[in-house]
Amino acid sequence: MNPFTIAFSITFACILMFVLGVQFFEHMELRTYDIRMTSRGVRNPTGDVVLAVIDEKSLKELGRWPWPRAKIAQLIKYLSEDGSAAIGFDVGFLEPDENNNVLLLNQLRKELEDVNLRTPEVQRVLDEKIQLSDNDLILANAIKESQSPVVLGFFFHMNPSQLEYTPTKEEIASQIKQVQNARYPLVIYESEQMATDPFIKAYMPQANIPLLSKVADGQGYFNMITDRDGVVRWMPLVIKCEEAHYMPLSIQSLYQALGKPPIKVMVGPYGVKGIGLGDILIPTNEKGQMLINYLGPPKTFPHYSISDIVNGRLKKGTFEGKVVLVGATAIGIYDMRNTPFSPVYPGLETHATVIDNILTQKFILKPNWGTILDIIAMILISLSMWLVIPRVGALKSSFFSMAMILLYLFITTLLFWRYGYWINVVYPTISGLAVFISLTVYKYVTEEREKKKIRSAFSFYVAPSVVNEMLKNPEKLKLGGDKMELTVLFSDIRGFTSISEKMNPEDLVTLLNEYLTEMTNVVFKNDGTLDKYMGDAVMAIYGAPLYYEDHAVKACDSALEMVKKLEELNKKWVSEGKNRLDIGIGINTGPMMVGNMGSVQRFDYTVMGDSVNLGSRLEGANKNYGTNILISEYTYEKVKERFVCMEIDSVKVKGKALPVKIYTILGRNGEVPEQKLLAKEAFEKGLEFYKSQKWDEAISMFSLAIERDPDLMVAKIYIERSKDLKEYPPGPDWDGVYVMKTK
Repeated sequence: MNPFTIAFSITFACILMFVLGVQFFEHMELRTYDIRMTSRGVRNPTGDVVLAVIDEKSLKELGRWPWPRAKIAQLIKYLSEDGSAAIGFDVGFLEPDENNNVLLLNQLRKELEDVNLRTPEVQRVLDEKIQLSDNDLILANAIKESQSPVVLGFFFHMNPSQLEYTPTKEEIASQIKQVQNARYPLVIYESEQMATDPFIKAYMPQANIPLLSKVADGQGYFNMITDRDGVVRWMPLVIKCEEAHYMPLSIQSLYQALGKPPIKVMVGPYGVKGIGLGDILIPTNEKGQMLINYLGPPKTFPHYSISDIVNGRLKKGTFEGKVVLVGATAIGIYDMRNTPFSPVYPGLETHATVIDNILTQKFILKPNWGTILDIIAMILISLSMWLVIPRVGALKSSFFSMAMILLYLFITTLLFWRYGYWINVVYPTISGLAVFISLTVYKYVTEEREKKKIRSAFSFYVAPSVVNEMLKNPEKLKLGGDKMELTVLFSDIRGFTSISEKMNPEDLVTLLNEYLTEMTNVVFKNDGTLDKYMGDAVMAIYGAPLYYEDHAVKACDSALEMVKKLEELNKKWVSEGKNRLDIGIGINTGPMMVGNMGSVQRFDYTVMGDSVNLGSRLEGANKNYGTNILISEYTYEKVKERFVCMEIDSVKVKGKALPVKIYTILGRNGEVPEQKLLAKEAFEKGLEFYKSQKWDEAISMFSLAIERDPDLMVAKIYIERSKDLKEYPPGPDWDGVYVMKTK
C-alpha cells in the first residue's frame, strides 16, 4: 500500500458510488443544493403572479372554511371585473356544497306534491328559489360569466393504497372524464422506440363535481412530489393517467393567461425533454419534472386577503393582467410544504414560483455535461493531493487540500448563482476529503486515526474535557457491552404536548432548542454523557465512558442545576410573553450494560437494563407527587452525605420483587433554607404516622409541613391519601407501599 494506491482506490470508489447513486450522499447533495439556493438571497418576482389567500383575517371576517361557494363566486366576479389574466384555484370542489336552504326547498316541494298543492306557478317559484340558493350553480354561473379564464385544481391518487376503497372501472372512467380539460393537447415523440415509459404514473384523479368541471376553462392537478428528505424541489409538469397526459395547475393557469398558445410535451429517446409553451421551452428531467427556482421564504409573492378583495378594500386594477392563484395560507387548513427556504411553506406559493420561473425563463438546470465535470473534478482534486500531501508538512498539506476543495465549492456555487447550473458538490468534496485524510493518516501515525474516531464518535455526547481525557488515554475506552454500576438521569418537560399545540412551529422549535441546549450544558458541566434526546426528553449517563466514583453525586448536582437553570429560563420566557416550562427528573444508580450497541463504523453509545428503566419511571412519577426530582434509594445511599434528601414513598415497580424507597433532593448540604428543613422534619414524621396507619396524626403533621413550606405539594397529596385510607382502612397487612404504574 502506497500513497498512489490509496488515492486511486478512494477516487475509484467515489466515482463508482457516484455512478450507482448512494442514498446517503445523494441526501447530502440535496442539502448543499438548498444551501446554495438560500445563500443566494431573496430575489424579486416579476409581479405578474399574485395570491388571493384564505388567511386568518379572511376566516375571521367571512367565517370558517369551507365557505359557501357563493362567496367563491363573488371572488371570481371581482377578479374578472378587475381584469385578471387568469384565476387558478389551489383548492378542490370535490363534493357538492352543503346547503340547508336547498335541502329545505326540495323538502317543501316534495311535501307540496304529497298533498297535491303543487301548481305550475308554485313550481316556477320553487325552481327560482332553488336556483338562487344553489351555491354550486351560483359558482358555475360565475365561472361561465367570468371574462378571465378560470382554472380549477384537482389531485391524483398516485396508487390504489391512497384510497380506502376499491373503485369500479366505471367510477374511474367517470373521474377521468371530468378532467378532460386538464390534458395536454399534443405529446411529440422523437423516436417510436422508447426504452421505457418515462412519465410519472397516477392511478386515478379526484375530480371536481361535474357541474363545475364542465364550465371551467381548464383544470390542473396540484400534486407535488417530494425528494427522499421530504423537501419539494421539483414540480411534475406532466403526469400520465391511463393513456392521457395531464397539466399541473401552474402550467394550466399560465397557458390560459397567455391566451392558449401552442403547448406540447416533447419526449426524446431517453425520456421527457421539456414542455413547449409558445416560444418558451421549459426544461425538465427525463420524468417530466422541473427544478423549482425558489425566490425566497413565504410571502415573497404578494398576498391579498380574500376578505379585502370581496369587500372592495383594494385599489381598482390591482389584479389587472395578473395570474391570480387562490388558496389557503391560514394555519391548520393550508397545504404546507417543506422547501429549501422554509420547512413551513404554502403549496400555493410553490405554484406561483413555477409560473414566475417560466415567465422569466430563469430555470435551474442539471446539465448532462455536469456528470462528466463531476468525474473530472474528483480525479483532478485527488491527483493534486497525491502529488502534494506526501511531500509537505501537515499544516501546508491541510491548507492546500482545503484550498482545492474551497475553490471547487466557489466555482460550483458561482455557476449556480449566476447561470442556474446545479453541479454536484458532495462527491468531489467527499473524494478530496477522503484522499486528504487517508494520506495524512498513512503519512503519520495510526494513533491519529484512532483519536479521530473517538472524537467524531463522542464529541456530541460528552463534554470537551472528557473527550480530551479519552484522547490522552484511549485504552480506558472499552467499546462493546460491559456491565458496570453507573447512574442514569432522565429529564422530561411536563405537559409538553398541550404547550406545543398552543405555539406555532417556529417558536416551538426555538423554545425547545434553547431549553435542550441549556440542559445539555448542565450535563456536560458535570461530566455526564448525553445518551440521546427523545423529543423534549433528555437521557444522560454518569460514570461512562470514562469511569469515576462520584457519578451519583454528579447526577444529583446536574438535577439541581437543571431546575435552577429552568427557573432562569422561565423568567426570561415570561418576560418575552412565552410559556413557562416545568420538568420532572428521575435518577437511579445500579448495574447496567453500557457500551457501543451498534457497530464499529457507527457508535450508538448507550445503557440498558432494569436500573435504566427504573430511572425512567422515576422521572414519570414526579407528576404523582408534585416534585421535580426523584431519586431511588440506591442513589440516595451514594449521595446522602452530600445532599439534603427527603423520603417520599416506597413503591413497587415492574422488575423489582421488593419495594424501592424514593426520595426528592431539597438541595446541597448547608444550602437549604431553615424553613424547608423544618417542613422536611414535619413531613417525615407524618410519613411515619402514615405507615403506622395513624391517619389523624399523619394529617396533622402533613398540614404542619405545608404551613412551613406552602410549595410542598407532596404533603397535600398525602393528606388526601390519609383521608381516603381513614375512610377505607387498608387492613392490618398493609405495608404502606405504593404500586407504581409503568409508563
